[in-house]
Amino acid sequence: MTMRADYIWMNGKIIPWDEAKVHVFTHALHYGSSAFEGIRVYETTHGPALFRGREHYERLLYSAKVARIPSPYTVEEYLQATFDVVRANQQRNAYVRPLLFRGYDKLGVDGRSCPVETIVASVPWGAYLGKEGLEQGVDVQVSTWRRMAPDTLNALAKIGGQYVNSQNIVMEAHDNGFAEGIALDVNGYVSEGSGENIFLIIKGKIYTPPLANSILGGITRDCATQIAQELGYSVTEAVIPREMLYMADEIFFTGTAAEITPVRSVDRLPVGSGKRGPITERIQARFFGIVEGELPDTFHWLTPID
Repeated sequence: MTMRADYIWMNGKIIPWDEAKVHVFTHALHYGSSAFEGIRVYETTHGPALFRGREHYERLLYSAKVARIPSPYTVEEYLQATFDVVRANQQRNAYVRPLLFRGYDKLGVDGRSCPVETIVASVPWGAYLGKEGLEQGVDVQVSTWRRMAPDTLNALAKIGGQYVNSQNIVMEAHDNGFAEGIALDVNGYVSEGSGENIFLIIKGKIYTPPLANSILGGITRDCATQIAQELGYSVTEAVIPREMLYMADEIFFTGTAAEITPVRSVDRLPVGSGKRGPITERIQARFFGIVEGELPDTFHWLTPID
């Protein structure tokens, strides 16, 4: 399905979708000099609501800082732009893609003389790994591609050029018949998927890699941790060797796009009983209950748009 909408916010204005254009010499096209986010708008029982928008835009500005791309707008201005574009598109639920990038000035690796351009787009997008995947789990492989080593790239920032690594991971997985890949870090420890954080459950205890294992500090990762702790489970950040993937009773991915998706097999070995496990299901039910408005938003994750 082609992703598009009627309107897009670009450089401070709501404009028709087809008018959002850049020059082919745009620096980001050549060198990946961009920072971006992914945010969801959920249709709740009380109307459409933005999911943890402030935290996403704070991370966007952090990523831009790391990439040395000065943001022309503040968190508050990006939030307002998001509300404006979702309303303009008359959307009840949407995937929101903010992007800031170096535009056209000159061709050279150091593009700091290039103007900074920005968009906030809102498009329809369902379950990233499929609706069936949310219920039945997905089949994944351990990728042959490693995540970036320290002092090579910036794992804690969402910088466009770094996602060539993620493309390698997910394309390899798809070519081999899997829904997703799990990457190891440079030392061979479990890192994350191409666009998701990962959690393992072994004998009722929940484990997830720490930030130092070349992962993004995921916002949905934080949600899953808060929910699990509220439900009475211990969540431990731990260095995870590959073989723990095969020992796990349950595994699930987290991410704004993937939401909370169970993993049913790794390298064609079943995880637990080979289907969504009970702890994953409890965390998932609590998460979707909150974002869909069926349960109270006790964590204050949702900002009404109407």
